[in-house]
Amino acid sequence: MLYLASRSPRRADLLSRLGVRFGLLDLDVPEHQAPGEPAADYVHRVAREKAGAGLLKVLASPGAVVLGADTEVILDDRVFGKPADAADAAAMLRALSGRTHEVLTVVCLASAGREAQAAVATRVSVDPLEDADITRYLATGEWQGKAGGYAIQGRFEAYVARLEGSYSGVMGLPLRETARLLREFGVPV
Repeated sequence: MLYLASRSPRRADLLSRLGVRFGLLDLDVPEHQAPGEPAADYVHRVAREKAGAGLLKVLASPGAVVLGADTEVILDDRVFGKPADAADAAAMLRALSGRTHEVLTVVCLASAGREAQAAVATRVSVDPLEDADITRYLATGEWQGKAGGYAIQGRFEAYVARLEGSYSGVMGLPLRETARLLREFGVPV
């Protein structure tokens, strides 16, 4: 049985698009970057910790496979996680304005005898944002719980000048790479 170690409704929706059946695991895995920890190492570590914590919950279930994932917005090796509040989201959006940043999603699959990861980096170029643009976007509430303070699948897409990589990866689960990993673990896609 496949389990998704995530509270993200977007991730569950994306995984459903692959036509697989799965259970949900509600975990509380801390997402704090260690001092001096490179951004990419942090994203890999969190995805692995989510999969590992999920596997501990379902280890007694024969054939259990757990999918853990983490998505972070990275600019100048700085991780822009989920904003604490609207002011934090506004600061993130000002920093991303008129620049190209990276969205890194790492998917980790774990079973009793195996673990594998796939990492997908996507470059996202954002139009210059006026304060009025940021204020209007924050009023939508879409920024809440989103790395970097934006949801590409929502109204923020109007400010994306260019995307090089995986659109679904920016949303939280790169479907092509996830499907490949699932097939490697014998999960029919």
